[in-house]
Amino acid sequence: MNSLRRALALGLAAVSLTFGAQAQAQYRELTVASSATYAPFAFENKDKQIVGFDIDIINAIAKQQGLKIKVVNTPFTGIFGALNNGDVDLVISGVTINEKRKQSYDFTPPYFAARQLIALPKNSTVASLKDLTGKKIAVVSASTADDIASREFGKTSPNIRRFESTPLIISELAGGGVDAAMGDNGVIAYRVAQHAELKTLDDKSFPEEGFGIVVKKGDKALLDKLSAGLAAIRADGSYVTIYKKWFNKDPNVR
Repeated sequence: MNSLRRALALGLAAVSLTFGAQAQAQYRELTVASSATYAPFAFENKDKQIVGFDIDIINAIAKQQGLKIKVVNTPFTGIFGALNNGDVDLVISGVTINEKRKQSYDFTPPYFAARQLIALPKNSTVASLKDLTGKKIAVVSASTADDIASREFGKTSPNIRRFESTPLIISELAGGGVDAAMGDNGVIAYRVAQHAELKTLDDKSFPEEGFGIVVKKGDKALLDKLSAGLAAIRADGSYVTIYKKWFNKDPNVR
C-alpha cells in the first residue's frame, strides 16, 4: 500500500511539474524589439514611452492572444542580432518581408503595405532612382533601401552613406551632407513633412513590399499565435482603428 501511495504521489508530482512548465512557457513575458527612431511606427513620446503604430499593433495582438509582452528599444542595426542571440523573442520594427530574410527568419503575414520613397531637396531635378547615379545617398544600414542602393550602385560604392536610423539620414540630407535619402514610405513621408526644404519622390519602379512581425526560424508556436492574433484584430475592426489613428486614412493592407 505504501508503495502504491508513493507511486501515486510521484505521478501527481510529475503531472504538476509538467503543467507548471507549460503554464510558465505560456505566460512568461515575451520581449519585443522595436527601434524607437521610426515615427510614426515606433518612437519615444515626451514621457520616454515607446509608442506608435507598430506598438499599438503588437499590443492589440498580445491582448487578443493573452500574451504578456515587454517592448524594448533596439537599434535597427542590432535588431536581428538580438533575436539571434535570444535577447528578444520577436521583432516588430517596420521590417520588410523579403526572400533573403525569409531564409533566416519566419514572418507573420504583412501588417502594413510599404514602398521605398526617396527624399530630396526641394530644388532637386532627380526624377528616378537611376538619376542618383554618382550622387551621395543616405540609407539606414541593413535596410531594404540599403539593399536597393547596393544592387543599383554597388555595395561598396562610396556614394552610399549608411546610418543607424531614419532621423539621421533625413538630418544628413537637410544639412546638405548627401543628395538624397531613401527608406520606407511611411517614415520618410513623416520625417520630410517636418522639413519645408525637402520633398519626396515615388519611383514607380520600386516594388510593393510588406512589413511583417519577425520570429526565429522554426518558432512555429509563437508565429502561429501572432498570425492568429493579427487575423483576429483585422476581423474585429481593431486594426482599422489603429491604422486610422496613425495615418488618418483607411488601411492599405486588408
